[in-house]
Amino acid sequence: MNLLLIGGGGFVSGTIARNAMARGWKVDCLTRGRKPLPAGARPIVADRHDIPAATTALRSATDTWDAVIDCIAYHPDEMRQDIEWFTGRCGRFIFISTDFVFDPNQRRFPQPVDSPTLDDDSYGGKKFRCEKLLHQSPKLSWTIFRPNHIYGPGSLLGCLPRHGRDDQLIERLRRREPLHLVGGGHFLQQPIFADDLANLALSTIGNSRAERKTYPAAGPEMIESAHYYQLLANDLNVPLTIQEIPLQEHLRSNPADRPFLCHRIYDLRPLADDRLTVPSTSMFDGLKRHLHWLIDPTSSP
Repeated sequence: MNLLLIGGGGFVSGTIARNAMARGWKVDCLTRGRKPLPAGARPIVADRHDIPAATTALRSATDTWDAVIDCIAYHPDEMRQDIEWFTGRCGRFIFISTDFVFDPNQRRFPQPVDSPTLDDDSYGGKKFRCEKLLHQSPKLSWTIFRPNHIYGPGSLLGCLPRHGRDDQLIERLRRREPLHLVGGGHFLQQPIFADDLANLALSTIGNSRAERKTYPAAGPEMIESAHYYQLLANDLNVPLTIQEIPLQEHLRSNPADRPFLCHRIYDLRPLADDRLTVPSTSMFDGLKRHLHWLIDPTSSP
């Protein structure tokens, strides 16, 4: 199998690259060359926004790929370019979107894939506009995933304001500082371990059931956000104290945080029905691996 990743040096793209190479696949990465790639991945060095240079670099690399995965596109112009580059040049195009495409004011439990979405200039709105362009491209075989919070080695810990991707979180917990969580951390979600997302995406390749379909990408457990932090405190053997930030107070100053501050619950049966690799890593095991990697960054992700 030949796989092209748009990126490769990032958290999600790097995890996908490592999982693909563990299967013996050849992995190319379209990269600006500013971050190291996983060992064994072949760089195609060009800035995707320098269209002539990127087009020349991709044409020089190979004629076709079995699959192309774009983990980082969020602007419709980037998706238009993907469609132009890869129509007729890949067996499957996989787009890592986001569950922020859903209108946070019209959440349902579990959230159906056809629920009301945003179509504005927010992050989720732009991702949804990218999705729409794929729906309008009849000659490209594609699959879309909408991940919940993604965690695992290669990233920072924290799933909720004000401690989302908090580079000081471990030290705060060790110092026994209270964590300030909007709504007290009582929002339900299903964080997905990065390796599970990688294997889920890779399982669509060659799977005709997944062609031109959109799926949730969520972990196997539904937990309160506060429980995420409690698991970390337990592993560090420290008490957890949470101080609640009132929801409306926070939103008045941070309206863009609204997609984080709602229940994010999904039914994973469509994945099993279409014979995809259903996420299975427990929050206990996944957070332990993530935490221990941050404590010892020299360990392999």
